[in-house]
Amino acid sequence: MRFQDIPGLESTKSQLIEAVKGNHVAHAQLFVGTEGSANLAMALAFSTYLNCEAPGETDACGACPSCVKNSKYIHPDVNFVFPSAATPKFKREDATSEKFLVEWRSFLTQTPYGNVSDWSNHFGWENKLLMIPRQESRNIIRALSLKSFEGKYKVMIIWQPELMNVNAANGILKILEEPPQDTIFLLVANDSNRLLTTILSRAQQLRIPSFSDENVRNVLIEKSSLSEEEISRIAYRANGNLRLALSEIEGSTNDTNDYFKDWMRQCFTYNFESLVKLADDFQKRGKEFQINVLSVASNYMRETMLKGVDAENISRLPDFEKGFIEKFAGVFIPEKIARISPSFDEAQYHVERNANPKILFLDLSLSIAQIARAKSN
Repeated sequence: MRFQDIPGLESTKSQLIEAVKGNHVAHAQLFVGTEGSANLAMALAFSTYLNCEAPGETDACGACPSCVKNSKYIHPDVNFVFPSAATPKFKREDATSEKFLVEWRSFLTQTPYGNVSDWSNHFGWENKLLMIPRQESRNIIRALSLKSFEGKYKVMIIWQPELMNVNAANGILKILEEPPQDTIFLLVANDSNRLLTTILSRAQQLRIPSFSDENVRNVLIEKSSLSEEEISRIAYRANGNLRLALSEIEGSTNDTNDYFKDWMRQCFTYNFESLVKLADDFQKRGKEFQINVLSVASNYMRETMLKGVDAENISRLPDFEKGFIEKFAGVFIPEKIARISPSFDEAQYHVERNANPKILFLDLSLSIAQIARAKSN
């Protein structure tokens, strides 16, 4: 992976490159980005640039032995740690990253913007809880105690550190704070709030922005033969999540926008029977769909708020959605949105932590219905 393989985000790329040129590379960095962002891809590209034997002004050369090995994720000085689960062959504590490197390299090649569910499905761990076990901290210390084989830097990429066992996280604190010379930690996280404060205090945070709609459209134009209108629709629905956009052109359906609109109609009419049925359906759809619906809800609320306060100049709303937002804004005025919006974020937080989705959805629906039908002051 090189910087040129990542669409857009030129400012972030320049920041990383300048740090290398100025010899100001922090020994522990936390790349934080939402699901479907370039946080993992950026860490991989940065790792490639760090050990490139003939780095250019804007990217690694891509041709030297180091770059060739990094393109296959087999560089001996680049180590990977990632969540795993038990298998018939390995117990939970023994299921460490080094046992699954072949599958991991395949996953990175196919899905550099994937999430934990994609990794789980790729290996065959469907419906299993993935985590980084305690033994992994010992492996990290052992791997970094060795001198680099051929590169200037020894790199340790930890994907999803928020899934580390507490003992594993505590076990790397000392080496994270005082690593061996020319050792770089790259932690790649989606939710930094779930990390230990002792981890956060030892790493320099870099926020990786979500992709712009234009970035997503350009990737879809290159990878699909869809019409320009359909590509624009997918890019809008993805809301910066490249993983989501790519899954649509590969055949996965994404009806979260239509689901949200139907949900709001049932809330406004206060059709309790329909809301109960929707709650049952919401529960059956699975966590990923549930989180996506709530994320879509937050996006629509933002667009409606911008419409209500005449700030549409900063809106990303495409023409095909303007009709719905105009009608929606007639009911959900800014005061009502201010009351409802935090509820979507709170619901997403609880869904991610395995709250009962049916109860959560129904309670949220009734709250929305009451607010929507309340008379404005």
